[in-house]
Amino acid sequence: MPLSYKSIISTNLKSILILLLGFGIVTYINLIFNGVNLAFLYVESIRKKMNLWNFLLLILPHCIFEIPAIIIAGAAGFKIPYEIVRYLAGKKEQPLTKEDVKEYLTMALISIILIVIAAWIEANITLKIARAMLKSKGI
Repeated sequence: MPLSYKSIISTNLKSILILLLGFGIVTYINLIFNGVNLAFLYVESIRKKMNLWNFLLLILPHCIFEIPAIIIAGAAGFKIPYEIVRYLAGKKEQPLTKEDVKEYLTMALISIILIVIAAWIEANITLKIARAMLKSKGI
């Protein structure tokens, strides 16, 4: 599938939803996967002899929004299991309060808004930067 706003937003929203609905272990695995993926991209850029400036130019514009979205969605994905464990440990009187649900939904909404912004930047700015870099190299 060619890179477009539609393909980027689809992929990013799936990742955010897995984080939000992973409720613990799946959230953890997805967070690890996202971190490893970023590290892999960096290693691959080094292997292809891309300088750090070009790598940052391609990643920073949208990652300013994407990385916080992933972190916030991960925190939200841990929120409900955390509160249930606190309840089971006798540190709370009920498993989930209205405030717990409100915090979860707030984090979910913020992460979705951030990922939508990141996808738009990636499709409309990052891809133009990449094309300009390829053109300047005659590719």
